[in-house]
Amino acid sequence: MGFAARGAAAARVTNVRRSTRLSLQHPAGKEQTARGYHVPMATQSYSNHTRTDPVYHRALLPILLLTIIGACVNVYESWGDHERIYSASLILVLTLCLSVAAVLARVYALKAQDRAIRAEENFRHYVLTGKPLDARLGIRQVVALRFASDSEFPALASRAASEGLQPGDIKQAVKDWRADEYRV
Repeated sequence: MGFAARGAAAARVTNVRRSTRLSLQHPAGKEQTARGYHVPMATQSYSNHTRTDPVYHRALLPILLLTIIGACVNVYESWGDHERIYSASLILVLTLCLSVAAVLARVYALKAQDRAIRAEENFRHYVLTGKPLDARLGIRQVVALRFASDSEFPALASRAASEGLQPGDIKQAVKDWRADEYRV
């Protein structure tokens, strides 16, 4: 079997795997993907496109905030007691370090996703126009442009670069919304 034939056979197997993986449906209407079940959002628009991660935003951050407050109270109560001040200070420092690590983990994931979106949108612009995105566009503008449909994307990208549109203005200018359901 030649090199080209092996590549074509591998592509057919990959396509079959992809189509099989995406066509499996959970009885409750959830789509099964490689990472488990995904519940599609309602039709996405400017008014409902933001997303929060319940575990991070509604559990981890409040717990960390309460832990910082408790550690501060512990340091305050231990201030005159030389036997407890060291452990109370250590708990406060460790809590602050954990909080910084939790926030940085989220920020770094979003930055990596922004870089991937920039590459995808640059490629999409190149496919549609034969030219890369305007270098004047910042990362926030490119991330906002991902919601524009193929028909309005090149014109909106050009307008965003020439007028220096803010990300919110770009999103509001989108007429035919292209959903992004996988943003972290």
